[in-house]
Amino acid sequence: MSVTASGESKLLEEVRAQPRPAHVAIIMDGNGRWATGRGLPRVAGHREGVKAARAIVRAADAIGLRYLTLYAFSTENWSRPEDEVSMLMRLLEESIYRELPELMENKVRLRVIGRTVGVPLPVRRGLEHVVAATEKNTGLTLLMAFNYGGRDELLDAFRALARRVQTGELAPERISEADVSGALYTDGVPDPDLLIRTSGEMRVSNFLLWQIAYTELWVTPTLWPDFAPADLYRAVADFQRRTRRFGGV
Repeated sequence: MSVTASGESKLLEEVRAQPRPAHVAIIMDGNGRWATGRGLPRVAGHREGVKAARAIVRAADAIGLRYLTLYAFSTENWSRPEDEVSMLMRLLEESIYRELPELMENKVRLRVIGRTVGVPLPVRRGLEHVVAATEKNTGLTLLMAFNYGGRDELLDAFRALARRVQTGELAPERISEADVSGALYTDGVPDPDLLIRTSGEMRVSNFLLWQIAYTELWVTPTLWPDFAPADLYRAVADFQRRTRRFGGV
């Protein structure tokens, strides 16, 4: 359902008038289906997906979110056709440099979560450059989950904790939830309050498995390239109407 500019502005005002989530995470799904449904090559869907991501970062900043995490590329995505993966890497390399001026202008800080092993060197250098350039920005923190897998993250965290146990720094029986959280890629970032998934799929796809234990879920059939700021505002407004009990009554 489309929303007029005035309607979108009203939605934003209503959302900003209520307590907002600190951290929203999004599984951006549906680029390929968006393109296929229009008789276009899948690359067209990914390019439109980049435009949607840009608009949602702006919208998250307008809302006043502190953290936004976007699931950009999973460890499982390497199994896609080689030409599609190569195209995605080229698209990402182009995009990260192109987006830097706007990130700086809006004081957005980029942080990348995921494994660096296997990432093409030009992409890794580009990401490292933008992360370093935005490190001191004080606005929205944008976390890009790239070459990310939730189980990989947990394995890496457990291995880090095991090394601390091995050196005698930490006793096994003293390991706490805070220790586990501190060993994750998202150390220092609050768990997501709201997880949005586009394209209507009813699964979390190996995303932030530890962090979303009590996260509110919002699923929409809208494919990612069609996901607009008004959709983000609706999701946050729905979150604001919920009562979070965290296992209580």
